[in-house]
Order: sequence, then structure tokens, then C-alpha cells
Amino acid sequence: MSSILIRNGTLIDGTGKAPLADAAVLVKDNLILDVGQGRNIRQPDTEVTEIDAGGGYILPGMIDTHVHVMLEGVNIARDMVTPFSMRFYNSVNYLKNTIDAGITSVRDAGGADAGVKQAVESGVIVGPRLQISISVLTITGGHGDGWMRSGMEYDLFMPYPGFPSCRVDGVEDCRRKVREVLRAGADVIKICSTGGVLSPTDHPEFVQFSPEELEVIVREASYRRGVKVMSHAQGAEGVKNAIRAGIHSIEHGIYLDDEAIELMLKHGTFLVPTLLAPIAVLEAGEKGGMPEYGVRKAREVVEIHSESISRAHKAGVRIAMGTDAGVMPHGTNLRELGLMVNVGMSPMETIVATTKKAAECLGWEDKVGTIEPGKLADVILVKTNPIQDIRSLEKVDNISLVMKDGRIVKDIREKGNK
Repeated sequence: MSSILIRNGTLIDGTGKAPLADAAVLVKDNLILDVGQGRNIRQPDTEVTEIDAGGGYILPGMIDTHVHVMLEGVNIARDMVTPFSMRFYNSVNYLKNTIDAGITSVRDAGGADAGVKQAVESGVIVGPRLQISISVLTITGGHGDGWMRSGMEYDLFMPYPGFPSCRVDGVEDCRRKVREVLRAGADVIKICSTGGVLSPTDHPEFVQFSPEELEVIVREASYRRGVKVMSHAQGAEGVKNAIRAGIHSIEHGIYLDDEAIELMLKHGTFLVPTLLAPIAVLEAGEKGGMPEYGVRKAREVVEIHSESISRAHKAGVRIAMGTDAGVMPHGTNLRELGLMVNVGMSPMETIVATTKKAAECLGWEDKVGTIEPGKLADVILVKTNPIQDIRSLEKVDNISLVMKDGRIVKDIREKGNK
């Protein structure tokens, strides 16, 4: 197979180092072979195909550590009359929109099963590399339980073959359910240790799962070669329970107190902010279809959410970018970076959180997240300088080329640069 030389661009390699002008990246098969200034790149012993970056910017493929590729928007009236199989057909577009936005790896936080992951890996559909949690474990009446006080149920993710049910109560039931989800092919276990914005009968500050239940979930997951647990955790007490039990990453972190932040620092826990999520709920509420209780709770939390993430960042908590895409349209993921800057992170810090730190959160730091020799060839070309204008990454047309695993999956460069 011929090699590919990406040249004539400024490199932002994901490590946090200063941008490197006149940079080049040499790719062979699906790996990065060499990185540096163009004149210093070693010449391969095979035929070389050149890709002209056109004076733009060369970055690692972006990583979103919290998405839901099987849904887009929460519209009860629409979803209750939509045939079940439509979610799979719709996901084809969601996955394509995600990778077109420069996101080459994602952690699905509930909804995608092993077949969806296999469809991407085998090339049946085009999409980002997937790490899947399959079901979202919740207590009865918790975030993830779609029972309404009318007696009807609206489950975002109903059980089916290969997709275990999500409701679980008691230590032994937790043990069994984790084993079921792992058996179904989960790469990570997703739980809810607090209530949430879009659950009908609880509140983000409600505590869910006892410490004993959380501990057995973490322990059972760890037996499978160290599988990690991620927790939807919005209220401070539920956040702290999750951290003490050994949860790997806290998702959302809306109400963080000083003790929660100190615990994250002590345990090295990742924080995935999803600042865009409550904003997206409010935006969707203006268009109609979003349940009233979700809009009401989103309005309640949006400011304190930003304040909590700002304090966590200042304290030095490890932050990995995640969006909750699916609540907002897929492909708009990189709006999150502008919100991260708004709470005090520098543009470079947000890029590192979306590349190197996100890869570490997924346990994939040896594969992706930075442009370094030996890593998988996940590379994007950007027309604009994201350090000067981080919000320019929100515009999908500014992502001119996307390479995943050494294969070009998007290329909208001008003809003169091809």
C-alpha cells in the first residue's frame, strides 16, 4: 500500500505543544509513521500520495466521550408512533454527520448495541470508532426509567435481543445486570447515580444507587479485564458516592461542591461536562416537542452547571470533552468547545480535552488522541486557526478533510489543494 504525506499545514498535535508551522505527517497503511516539519520528514520506500493542507491546520481526529448515536432529539409524540427499526436507519445519518464534523472516535453512553459497532467496524456504514455501553443502568424511578405518572412508559432505549433492560434494584440484581450487559458486548458500563433533566419522575439532585450497589457494579465490571464504569451524575451527593465507589468518569457534574471536586482530584476521576446538553434542551423546547419537565429542569441547571465546571477546571480536575449528542443534532458536537472556553478553559486546553484527554478517558491513549508516530492515522484538516477562533470548529465546512484509520472519509478541499 502506498504512503500518504500530509503537508503544507500548521500542526496542532493534541499534546498541548505550541503549533508547528510548515508541518507534515507521513501515514503508511493505518498508522502515523513520521511527524515534523516538512523538510525533516523521512522519505518512505514506497509510492507516496501527497495531500496538500493548503496552509490550514492539521489536528488529530476529535473524540466525543459522551454521545447517543441511536437518537436525535426527545419528542414523545413523534417517538411513540415511530417504528422501532427506524432508529437503526436514522443512526446511519447520525454517524455520518458525526464523522463529517471531525469526530473520529466516540463513547456511546447508551443506545448503540454490538451490531451498530460491528456495522461501523466492518464498513457497512461510515462512522466514528465506537466504544459502547449498550444499556443505561438505573434504579426504579430513576434517570433512565421512562415510567410516567399516567401509567404509560416512554423508554428512550427499550430492551430487545442483544440489549438488556435497564432497571435494576439491589446488590444482587446489580451484579446480574452488569454481567448481562458485559455479555451483550459492552466496552464500558453506564449507570445513573443521580436523577436527571430528561427523566420524568426525578430531579438532578436525587441520589440513585446505594454505595453497596455502586461498589458491586464497579467490582463486577473490573473482573472483565478492567472494564470501567461511567456515571450520569449531576447532584453533588450522587457524584461523591460514584467517585468513592471507583467510578471512572463523572458525566455532566452539574452540582459540584468542594468535597466532590477534592474527591475527583484524589481519585483521578475524569469529568465529562456536556455543557451543551441543557442548552440544547432549551433550544429544542423553543421549537416544541421537548417535554415540559425537561425544559423546566434545564432552565434551572444551566448556570450552576457552568459554574461547577469552571471551579473544577480551576482546581485541576481531569476534563474530557463530551456533549450528550443525540440531545442536540449529531454533527454539532464541537459547539461544546466554545462553551468550555466560556467557563475558563483556553482554546488549547479544549483541544487537548477533545483529543489527548478524551483518549485517556476511553483508555485509548496508546491508539488515538495525538498525532505521533505509532498512533492510528486519525487526522483532520481545518481551514481556520482554532487557537484564534475555537468556534470556527463548529462550522462543519471548516473541517475540510477527515482521515480515520488511514482512510479518507471526507474531503471537501478546494480543487487546487487536492
